[in-house]
Amino acid sequence: MTTAHPRPTTRTAATAVPAPVDAGRWPDVAAVPKASRPVRTVAAAVVRHALGRLPLWVRFPDGTILGQGGPLIEVRDPDAFHARIGTTGLIGFGESYMAGEWDAPDLVGALTVLASHAAVLVPAPLQRLRRLWALRQPAAQRNTATGARDNISRHYDLSNDLFALFLDDTLTYSSAVFRGFPAEHALLPAAQHRKIDRLLDLAEVGEGTRLLEIGTGWGELALRAAARGAHVTSLTLSREQRDLARRRVAEAGLADRVAIELCDYREAEGTYDAIVSVEMIEAVGAEFWPVYFRTLDERLAPGGRVALQAITMPHDRMLASRDTHTWIQKYIFPGGLLPSVEAVDQTVREHTGLAVTRRDDFGAHYAETLRLWRERFTERAEEVDDLGFDHVFRRLWTFYLAYSEAGFRSGYLDVQQYLLTKEPTR
Repeated sequence: MTTAHPRPTTRTAATAVPAPVDAGRWPDVAAVPKASRPVRTVAAAVVRHALGRLPLWVRFPDGTILGQGGPLIEVRDPDAFHARIGTTGLIGFGESYMAGEWDAPDLVGALTVLASHAAVLVPAPLQRLRRLWALRQPAAQRNTATGARDNISRHYDLSNDLFALFLDDTLTYSSAVFRGFPAEHALLPAAQHRKIDRLLDLAEVGEGTRLLEIGTGWGELALRAAARGAHVTSLTLSREQRDLARRRVAEAGLADRVAIELCDYREAEGTYDAIVSVEMIEAVGAEFWPVYFRTLDERLAPGGRVALQAITMPHDRMLASRDTHTWIQKYIFPGGLLPSVEAVDQTVREHTGLAVTRRDDFGAHYAETLRLWRERFTERAEEVDDLGFDHVFRRLWTFYLAYSEAGFRSGYLDVQQYLLTKEPTR
């Protein structure tokens, strides 16, 4: 059955007046970038060309409507919208949403359409000139030992209380694995344990296993591994996560089996029977992927196993965007980059003695996980305010969660569980 998407009325709806933006906290959102008339004109033409052919509606204040039918995007301030896109591209698109210059009743639906057509939104001639117009990644966000600490802190040290508002009681901030769809928030803890158990099973973690975890989160995987009888060393660069994870380990009576260390993966020492790393590679950066995988190889005992969970993107899109600065990097994960399946395979093959033995993808489960997080974040907006985060931050995180969900719903993004193995000593 096809869902009808009637053409929106050309009558201009009442335009909400955006709340004032704190220029000290959000300088690039508060100030619309200066853009010449030619820049705005070209940006408007690109927008018309890109959006006019898509299965959505785009409505402007003068009654103009673009698109072929579908979710609605309501552009409230076309001059600002085009100026931002014309000067900073997709970063400007996101900042325009943060500023309240455009909105969408079904934000995930609208972003899913855009994600499904990501490769063709920018005209081919402009794509070929990408290196000339696309913003470059700031050198300060390179994931050196010092830079990685700063990058991780900017996201994970925001507030443990903030993450607790929308995550479930396990405080697990990665894709769950559900038994079926649609899911409910009450099912998240079991779905997260199912995901963790699959990884621990892949790595054959059991009584006496020496386990290295790279990327602690808030400690749920370490707790579950220790409950199996493993001896866990878990590494994180987030002080907030380390402190809470240590408290959770102590409260569970497992401090004799779990060590949570504030330590970069490159500084890890020792030899382990198994290594688990959940959605950590996304924060490593392409420059350091060989170092990351060599570290896994060096720390793993012969005959050992690595269970890795990773978000991936199409290889051609990764190559096109790997050197550019994105909205996600600017506001959510500085220094981050999603690998492709091909990039993981190539890096493992060329820089380690490990073998990719198994790979399972489950992107639809991430879309569902993100939906539950987004709905809970929206429901608890007043509590977000009470923690000291303003309306721009709420729009920022709403966009981030919806943008990510749309990526998985469209198939542009996927998530994998890998098993990497190391030959035993002969």
